[in-house]
Amino acid sequence: QVHLVESGGGSVQAGGSLRLACYAAGYAHNMAWFRQAPGKDRQGVAGISRGAGTTAYTDSVKGRFTISRDNYKNMLYLQMNKVNPEDTATYYCAATERVLDVGDFLRPNEYNSWGQGTQVTVSS
Repeated sequence: QVHLVESGGGSVQAGGSLRLACYAAGYAHNMAWFRQAPGKDRQGVAGISRGAGTTAYTDSVKGRFTISRDNYKNMLYLQMNKVNPEDTATYYCAATERVLDVGDFLRPNEYNSWGQGTQVTVSS
């Protein structure tokens, strides 16, 4: 397992932008962002391979969010543009040492390391 620390959450108005960051204190092959709103299941938002050549997004964020990583700095990022109130949730960084198939990038059970979460609130 790897220790993960998220940052960058906060409050933003609809249509605005926010960038989340996650520091990984160790090796991680696949990494991803998940989110969980009150009363809802944890949802995969975006996932990325170690080489950053393969990414996956849930349909509701395609064209608005971009996942990226800097392996030299052990950092994972989520650039969130054109946010809307439905994006309000606690966002979690996740990681695994395993090599995942792209079809598994957004499955929470595939990850064994999780950050503490950072709150994102979008007001209309």
